[in-house]
Amino acid sequence: MNTFSTARRSRRSARRSARQAKNSTAMKGAARWGFAARGLIYLLVGVLALQIAFGDSGEQADRGGALQAIAQRPLGSAVIWALGIGLAGMALWRLSEAVVGATGKDGRKTSKRLQSAARFVLYAVIAASVLAYAAGDRSGSQSSDKQSQDVTARVMEMPAGPWLVGLVGAGLVGAGLWIGLRAVQRKYHEHLRVSGMSRRTRKVVDVLGVVGGVCRGAVFAVAGGFLVKAAFSFDPDKAKGVDDTLRTFAETPAGLWLLAAVAAGLVLFGLFSFAMARWRKV
Repeated sequence: MNTFSTARRSRRSARRSARQAKNSTAMKGAARWGFAARGLIYLLVGVLALQIAFGDSGEQADRGGALQAIAQRPLGSAVIWALGIGLAGMALWRLSEAVVGATGKDGRKTSKRLQSAARFVLYAVIAASVLAYAAGDRSGSQSSDKQSQDVTARVMEMPAGPWLVGLVGAGLVGAGLWIGLRAVQRKYHEHLRVSGMSRRTRKVVDVLGVVGGVCRGAVFAVAGGFLVKAAFSFDPDKAKGVDDTLRTFAETPAGLWLLAAVAAGLVLFGLFSFAMARWRKV
């Protein structure tokens, strides 16, 4: 009985410590830093995609291309370190949400915690890649298209590999549609301190959030579609990373204008992430 009571008190103490850590000034600062880091990456990817749309296709429009662009600027190395640390902070914040629950009335629901856990894994992987780049490992600057094809090829060699690739692709399609739908419905209002904004600021943030979210969702959905296609054709070369996915928009009847529109949307989503860094409830 004493052992059981001691274990229960230990669990309560651990949960209390986790909640205190999540609500600390340091954790809140880490989350805001993470949103700003995400914003800069999306902003640069969008700018690179705009350059492709208007005739300059020398750079790859993905995270690797964004890091290369930063590295070529004065103090670029310091900025990349700051990005990696910010994304690591975002990962830790998402982990704290998975452990003790997110802000809001439904934050402790199992579904919300699982979403936070998935985001923790995503941002942890991205942060590790950016920090490795900052430390001198340039493998992270490899084209996202080549990385996507290599990973797809390895997975497809596994038992039931094509089925797994197809499921991941379908998941990305679903995630893209979900991101776009939530943006149109302005679900992000639930997470923003809207009362702290002026009426004009709210209108600007809504333009950034809706247009940026829809374009971001479109990129996710199309990339997922290529994964599904790779699975059904048993051809990993049909998988596409962010760069090739964006270039695909130029192959539609709308041509380069659609690519330019999506690229501009990614720029807007980058700016929206800056707004999240300022007004997000954390």
